[in-house]
Amino acid sequence: MTLRTRRAAVLTFGAALTGSLASPALAEAAGRWSRTGGEAGRAPLARAHAHNDYAHPHPLTDALSHGFGSVEADIWLVEGQLLVAHDASELDPARTLEGLYLDPLLERVRAGHGRVYPGHGLSLQLLIDIKTAGDPTYRELSRRLRPYRSMLSVCKDGVVRRGAVTAVISGDRGAWIPMAQERRRRAFYDGRLTDLGGAPASFTPLVSDNWNLHFAWQGDGPMPPQERARLRDFAATAHAEGRRVRFWATPDRPGPAREAVWRELLAARVDHLNTDDLAGLEAFLRAGR
Repeated sequence: MTLRTRRAAVLTFGAALTGSLASPALAEAAGRWSRTGGEAGRAPLARAHAHNDYAHPHPLTDALSHGFGSVEADIWLVEGQLLVAHDASELDPARTLEGLYLDPLLERVRAGHGRVYPGHGLSLQLLIDIKTAGDPTYRELSRRLRPYRSMLSVCKDGVVRRGAVTAVISGDRGAWIPMAQERRRRAFYDGRLTDLGGAPASFTPLVSDNWNLHFAWQGDGPMPPQERARLRDFAATAHAEGRRVRFWATPDRPGPAREAVWRELLAARVDHLNTDDLAGLEAFLRAGR
């Protein structure tokens, strides 16, 4: 079955699903946060990053109900649509970037008087991981971000104005060229550690990298002093340039090893902790461990 045929079969169901479930779920998640004190007086968690957020039962709303400050969506350009999925075999025409993320976020920001978390200045990071060729996919994404400009951070001629949501583009590196050509951008670039010292933070405010390319330690026993020093040097260098730091592929199985890695990341002032376990990371951060 072609994707076009499949779209015809599922769009009606997808529209009904969006109307019957997405809005109540969004309202419930938003309702748990007061305008002044967050959920039960708790602030959102700027360092909590929902890796592969779309894989949760309720994309976006589950992460927001746990107070996450960053969520990740993988996108594929298919027949002019930006579909959210991890693998090509999972593509579904009803699961678009607009339907799962952009529309619900705009609704929430409007209801929250210009904030994702009412009463808090956090700009939610929407990390968009491009799975198809970066150049054409970003050009389509840039066009589709325009209707959401009221909530998005923007960079014009190198000057950044922060909005309620900050879109950061990761994945296929072909997005760099069309992004760099834009005088006004509603998205920013996710660099790698090799990009430190390169493009300004107004273009690359975030650097992300694979933990296992730089560290052998997986949380068992003390972190080797040389690796601890390397981690802290990475973070300090990025911060001196006005950038934030994230590592993916860190240990994520519940237990002492994962918590040991998380403690080292916090001690090094790494900005985003990567997880698929929303409740586990929230509990860890709330406890201040």
